[in-house]
Amino acid sequence: MENEIQLIAIGASAGGVEALGILLQALPPDCGCAVAIVLHMPPDRSSLLPELYQPRCALRIKEVEDKEPVQAGTVYFAAPNYHMLIEPDFTFSLSMDAPGNYSRPAIDFLLDSAVHAYRQRMLAIILTGASIDGAAGLKEVRARGGLGWVQDPQQAASPVMPAAAIALAGADRIMSLAEMAADLAAWKNNIPKTYK
Repeated sequence: MENEIQLIAIGASAGGVEALGILLQALPPDCGCAVAIVLHMPPDRSSLLPELYQPRCALRIKEVEDKEPVQAGTVYFAAPNYHMLIEPDFTFSLSMDAPGNYSRPAIDFLLDSAVHAYRQRMLAIILTGASIDGAAGLKEVRARGGLGWVQDPQQAASPVMPAAAIALAGADRIMSLAEMAADLAAWKNNIPKTYK
């Protein structure tokens, strides 16, 4: 189907390690999507995120590599100190451009690039964080027909990022982590995979 969701793009910052653990554990092995994640982290620290999450996730998890094709059934984490972008030919590219909202990788870079490739075939999720990164990207995603879910700021470890996203971009759904996890776990059964 033309509007079927093919990419889930997730942005998180402060408190995001725990939040992502809840969502990644919920993803079913047959969800049929690729998942791209930007988690703010110090630029000089090596990422052990795939090793951290793989035992609890049914999908393959890896750190993204430049020029590799986006594949369904795989979770890609942005590499430390590189922006992660998705090109129109559905490959990843890594960028050393200036930080966005003081962050590299920046959530906005991922969302802005991904929506030009996927348009209405993507879901963007903004989780807990202490910056406004992701708000502009979510606005672009929703303007181009993609879906946007935002963690309820009142239930986020750090409410700034989800609150900023809602204020600037709105959201198709504002949910607790438990609600997001339940919907992702049942993705094939009761999540409409087309944009309303």
